Amino acid sequence: MAKRERVVRMSVEQPLWRALTGYRVLTMVYAVLIFAADRERYERPWIAVGYLAVLCVWTLATLPKVANAASCTKRFLVADLALALTGILLTPLADAHAQSVDGPTLPSIWTAGSVLAYAIKGGWRWAALASSLVAAANIVERAHPSRDTVHNVILVWVASIAIGYVVEVARASERTLARALEIEAATRERERLARDIHDSVLQVLAMVQRRGTALGGEAAELGRMAGEQEVALRTLVAGGLTRTSHVSEDESEGAVVRVVEVDDEPAADAPVDLRTLLAPRAGARITLSDPGVPVPLPTAAARELAAAVGAALDNVRAHAGADARTWILVEDWDDEVVVTVRDDGPGIPDGRLAEAEGEGRMGVALSIRGRLRDLGGTAELISVPGQGTEVELKVPRPPRGARGKAGRK
Repeated sequence: MAKRERVVRMSVEQPLWRALTGYRVLTMVYAVLIFAADRERYERPWIAVGYLAVLCVWTLATLPKVANAASCTKRFLVADLALALTGILLTPLADAHAQSVDGPTLPSIWTAGSVLAYAIKGGWRWAALASSLVAAANIVERAHPSRDTVHNVILVWVASIAIGYVVEVARASERTLARALEIEAATRERERLARDIHDSVLQVLAMVQRRGTALGGEAAELGRMAGEQEVALRTLVAGGLTRTSHVSEDESEGAVVRVVEVDDEPAADAPVDLRTLLAPRAGARITLSDPGVPVPLPTAAARELAAAVGAALDNVRAHAGADARTWILVEDWDDEVVVTVRDDGPGIPDGRLAEAEGEGRMGVALSIRGRLRDLGGTAELISVPGQGTEVELKVPRPPRGARGKAGRK
């Protein structure tokens, strides 16, 4: 039995880091162009040139730092924000008229990138801290802040806090989705194992119990023990067998779900003829009627459908008796295959199926309906007390073009 691990990575946060990387580069270029266009008004242009040179080198050298949350460390965030604040406070030294005229600071809108890094990394609280420091630096730089300065400060403050809050909500949603996928994977694996156990171990234990009781003596004791083990195993199957996936959090990639899938054997793409899998089921009291031509289905679908038919026949032997007659009808349509299993037994009393599921007897729920549900099909059970039981199994498949409905009588 081969196992393979499929890793599903989910991160709505990662696109924000990519956008921030592009934003920092573009705003770096914008800051340089703004200075180049207004360089005549700077009394000390060498201050601006020196600062912008450092800004360009820092931005390009630290691009890997804003590639994901793991790379963006607290030490980097502090240094990055310090560079932005330094640029704001150096603006009056390079331009003596900066405090009297509403103009851009040396880093210009590049400063918002530092604040956004805080928001994406640490949420709205970190964003509030960073944007408050930027606001204080802008007020100090202006000395007498104008309405436009206050407006820009409030805009950055509100926007960064909003983005930080959205990031926190996204992270919570990722964890919830990862947990849901984990539960779904575990449930599917439990049902798969439960079907296999029902079709093999539980059937053998039930047979040992019946034969031991009929033989009596020491065999009766063996049958009693087999019955106890059957009840215990049914309880285990109903309660859960295995944990098949693991959820972890990697800051660089978001939530990670590792799903362990179990393959009984390598998958085969070639279709198989369903009739070859059902033919061994025919016997003296089981009549098989098929279209007379191949009924191709994907290997996995054909085997699961044949196993569901086997489970239905097991139910007939267990509840209708060994003398009951059974008819299997295979109908081949363009878009689906329908297999009907009908017997002439006493039928199933009303409410018996729900009662059996409550007792942990999952033959119909797992071995039949569970298999068909996994294939995207349906299983309908019709039973009238005294008139037998009919199980109709439908498996869909893509249309194969025009062909006669040979299976329909």
